[in-house]
Amino acid sequence: MAPHSPEHRYSVEVEWTGNTGDGTATYRGYSRDHDVRIPGKPTLLGSADPGFRGDAARWNPEDLLVASLSECHMLWFLALAAQAGVVVTAYSDRAEGLMVTEADGAGQFTEVVLRPTVTVADASMAAKAEALHETAHAKCFIARSVNFPVRNEPTTNAAV
Repeated sequence: MAPHSPEHRYSVEVEWTGNTGDGTATYRGYSRDHDVRIPGKPTLLGSADPGFRGDAARWNPEDLLVASLSECHMLWFLALAAQAGVVVTAYSDRAEGLMVTEADGAGQFTEVVLRPTVTVADASMAAKAEALHETAHAKCFIARSVNFPVRNEPTTNAAV
């Protein structure tokens, strides 16, 4: 087995597809639509948030940031659960991010709240499962990379 590399690179191609004929001649005259491509993966159809003249049916960067935090936490949690002997039978999350904008149009996220609901195979595993969320948060690559709080409000249930 090859040694584990400490560096990982991620390449993404983003192409604006929203030129409606006049480019960016006017702020209202172009679409925010774009494609996000990674070789070997389905193309993500992107746009801006509808509040910024985007298409609500397409993914926007803010959606993807919140999704990345949720996915990263889940993947760490599942790995830690497997290592700790906690049998997870279901996992879902209702994550929510809060972004504020300023008068000049700039803005930033002020927090993301993850609300994972985890089902474990046996009630005796619930306390250990709850504790794993803190470790998963501490290890999540994405949460460690952002400059705003990422809070966890987990719920753990035992399979019936």
